[in-house]
Amino acid sequence: MLYIDSNIFLYATLSRERVGVRARTLLGKVQERKEDACSSTLTFDEIVWSVKRYRGREDAIAAGEAFLVFTNLRLIPVDRELLAQALEIIRRYQLDPRDSIHAASAISANVDAMVSTDEHFDKIAGLRRKTI
Repeated sequence: MLYIDSNIFLYATLSRERVGVRARTLLGKVQERKEDACSSTLTFDEIVWSVKRYRGREDAIAAGEAFLVFTNLRLIPVDRELLAQALEIIRRYQLDPRDSIHAASAISANVDAMVSTDEHFDKIAGLRRKTI
């Protein structure tokens, strides 16, 4: 199973460049059940916030709705236990809170790899990053 970082959804939504095409291709494979994938419930917040910032409120709402109906995507809930794991990642690796929540989510789901363009995930023991 793959963990899909929020930046992959954002590239797919906002970028017309090559990275956006690759992100859309990967997400298409998830929807077609050619890839098993999960992401954090935090991803919803990041998608809606970023799309609102770059494209406005209505597009942000549409992006949030699209995320909620995205097929074959398991959502990892952010609960107290996961936040405690994230806090440990913050302490140990000096990651920001959101990235630590993503890392903790991926680790808790025992994924094969985290798909992300963010290289700072490379330093986390027990987490393998894969780029698109």
